[in-house]
Amino acid sequence: MGKSSVYNASKQQYPPTFKLFFFFLPISLAITSFLLIFIYIYTTSKLSTDPQSSPFLEPATNYSLFDLIIPGSTDYETIQFSIDNTAEDLFFDLPRTSSYAKQNQWSLEDLFGFTGNTLNNTQIYHDTDVFLEDYKEMNKSFKIFVYPHKPDDPFANVLLPEDYNPEGPYTSELYFKKALFNSHFITEDPNEAHLFYMPFSILHLRHDPRIGPEKIQDFVKDYIFNISHKYPFWNRTGGADHFYTACHSISEIAMDKTVEAKENSIQLVCTSTYFVTGYFPHKDVSLPQIWVKKHDPETLVSSKRNRLAFFAGRVNSPVRAALFKHWVNDTEIFAHFGGLETNDGKEQLRSKFCLHVKGFETNTARVTDALHYGCVPVILANHHDLPFTDILNWKSFSVVVHYMDIPVLRKILQGISFEELSWLQSNVMKVRKHFEWNVPAVDYDAFYMTMYELWLRKSSVRV
Repeated sequence: MGKSSVYNASKQQYPPTFKLFFFFLPISLAITSFLLIFIYIYTTSKLSTDPQSSPFLEPATNYSLFDLIIPGSTDYETIQFSIDNTAEDLFFDLPRTSSYAKQNQWSLEDLFGFTGNTLNNTQIYHDTDVFLEDYKEMNKSFKIFVYPHKPDDPFANVLLPEDYNPEGPYTSELYFKKALFNSHFITEDPNEAHLFYMPFSILHLRHDPRIGPEKIQDFVKDYIFNISHKYPFWNRTGGADHFYTACHSISEIAMDKTVEAKENSIQLVCTSTYFVTGYFPHKDVSLPQIWVKKHDPETLVSSKRNRLAFFAGRVNSPVRAALFKHWVNDTEIFAHFGGLETNDGKEQLRSKFCLHVKGFETNTARVTDALHYGCVPVILANHHDLPFTDILNWKSFSVVVHYMDIPVLRKILQGISFEELSWLQSNVMKVRKHFEWNVPAVDYDAFYMTMYELWLRKSSVRV
């Protein structure tokens, strides 16, 4: 009897209307919730995007991304897109909500790390004592094994350093190789080496008519195949204790046929943004891109810096297009379309701030130029892994501004007090030496700073 009563209870029938009620109830609740959320988003977005509600924006500056990049919407040349442009810049749109402006408004306290009356970010190194102690140890004991190649090698032009001083925007990888080959860090005993250098030059592979952009991947794949079969060192770590230099942006695809190298090996690159495929912060090293200067300016500390900010360059990214839209006719921010007939250095010497605005790629040539001329760099390149960021406290000698703050850029720079500007300029003079290539290399210059970055990474490699 017990079993039959349970069975009968489970078989109890409910009227059709009762079943329909429980079927449609959750659907009705979901639709109602969706409509309420949609109405809320619509009404709040209408309020927050009203230009009149923001104290920082006027209707004339309320441009969308597509207003900036569609041909015909601007007098400037058509904007090109790079790999990291398509990944990064398409997230960028200038109109900001009033709530966003209030919540994320740039402040001196956030930028400089003020705590009460104490300036926490006036020191150029994250930890001066640790850096100096480790630097001394690095200089004494760090060893690199370079895979050997003879002068009569068919690809000696790609594998061996140049006899002359290189020029151009991609010279950092060539200067590094030249300095390393002539340094005391080289060892001929691979068993005492901390790291292994693959000395091929991505720049020379790019311009070698036998290889070119189409065959770089095959060359690198064959090179790694050869050293991994001739020597035992690659296979011990999967290439994690190996490194190479690549300042040219073609390096973004150079390792596509050697996934192990892309994921494990240390890359010294100039295009160091988080959006570049295959770049891994803290594993890879951000090299400064440098236009080598033959002479220092006659005077760097000058009271004649009577212009607030300076930029000159092509409009080849939405970020630069936004900068020109807002400041091309400004009297205090000198934003010049294209190159200047006179030397850029004259304009940088008379400016307090020099703008580094992300272009077709995310490089640092304008940052190093600003430092060369004693001008405080203003970084307008989101998600950029700045050179030597493991060592240098960039807040002590530069101003980092988000894309969204372009409409209030002048307000930001004018808000920096004379005292704050003074120690920014003073720190610029202190860090200049770290962004210079010398022949031969000099202590604490770009070569030695890069070697220290490699020194930091050697401790994470396990054989």
